[in-house]
Amino acid sequence: MLEERFRWIRGGIVRTVILSQRAHETFLEVPVEREDAALAWWRRYLRGYAARVESITAPRPVRILDLFCGSGGLALGLIEGLRASGCDPRIEMAVDVDEGALAVYAFNLKPARTLRCSITNLVEFQVFGQLKSAEFAYHPEMIDPMLASLKGGIDVICAGPPCQGHSNLNNHSRRDDPRNLLFLSVPAIAVALDAPTVIIENVPEVQSDKFGVVETASTLLKRSGYQLTDHVINSSSLGCAQLRRRYFLIASRGRLPQSLRGTIEKLEKSPVPVAWAIDDLRETVPDSVFNSTPSLSSENQRRIDYLFDEGLFDLPNEVRPDCHKNGHTYGSVYGRLDWNKPAQTITTGFLTPGRGRFIHPLERRVLTPHEAARLQAFPDSFKFVLSGRPAPSRQDLSKWIGDAVPSVMGHAAGICLAAALSVAPPD
Repeated sequence: MLEERFRWIRGGIVRTVILSQRAHETFLEVPVEREDAALAWWRRYLRGYAARVESITAPRPVRILDLFCGSGGLALGLIEGLRASGCDPRIEMAVDVDEGALAVYAFNLKPARTLRCSITNLVEFQVFGQLKSAEFAYHPEMIDPMLASLKGGIDVICAGPPCQGHSNLNNHSRRDDPRNLLFLSVPAIAVALDAPTVIIENVPEVQSDKFGVVETASTLLKRSGYQLTDHVINSSSLGCAQLRRRYFLIASRGRLPQSLRGTIEKLEKSPVPVAWAIDDLRETVPDSVFNSTPSLSSENQRRIDYLFDEGLFDLPNEVRPDCHKNGHTYGSVYGRLDWNKPAQTITTGFLTPGRGRFIHPLERRVLTPHEAARLQAFPDSFKFVLSGRPAPSRQDLSKWIGDAVPSVMGHAAGICLAAALSVAPPD
């Protein structure tokens, strides 16, 4: 059983998450607003206000290993979802190759340890066959001693394998597709560490990978005693002002009382527009890279002016550069966002008008990193800073923000995970 409720009380909003007939409450101070209580909650959260857990029982510890962690969008949401569901999430280790992203992650999410390393250097495994015939040739073994020490001490592995890399799995299941080794390394690490639950996210297109990495990974997990649930989540259905779709796979060695799809249906909220997320930022002083935009070329500024002067949201063919004329696949490039609709997918190119629909709806410029972070559901309490180091560059910010998974998606996965944990007694 899963139910989520929001109700106004004096001084704020109480949020109640009911799992397995047990209610878990959190309180967020919110001034009275004429708005749906659920949306008012999330708007306040987005602006940096923290919720207070109202728990009458000791929360259940949940130990997390975060692979391909990036700057922490997925983990941020996962933590919030678990806390709202009566759990006490603790990140035991975060792993990524990006030193700066790890530093931002550590500053905000306080993992016990971080490890800068390629995932391919962490685990030794081989796979025979593929799709429904796939199986591990032998029990996967951890190579890294620090990670190996976590065996039996992890409750959840979460991972967002990127779509880049080089695969050299073995002679039985060698692939040309770079996603293969990275995606399949996650179930290998889960089995090697005896982790009871796993969350994997990726682009929806990974399901159509010509070598069937999702089905192969699913088979490996099932053969290792896991039950599975998966779903493609659209962030706009969860109260995020962005249209972004991601594929999620959750595996558990316990019973799954709630499917991921069922969880999403219980948590669905009304779509919110760009204005809902960033309207209060229009008066922000551009005193930092985070709150300012880069200078544009005269050609790009002319294209932006054309959109505003003509009252358009899409740049006509004759005004586009030659490489984007005549029915180019990416029709949204040089596009202007609509103030009253959700944004299209935010990518690492949000500082460049020629890389997507990233022109501000009301101002003749592209989005600031702060605005992009809000659209990615990063609350203002999350700081893109490097402790003891110079301020990050625009290139750093665009990568950390654009590559992230909107935290609302991790939040939903966290509640689904909590539902699975709620049917099993703690260690």
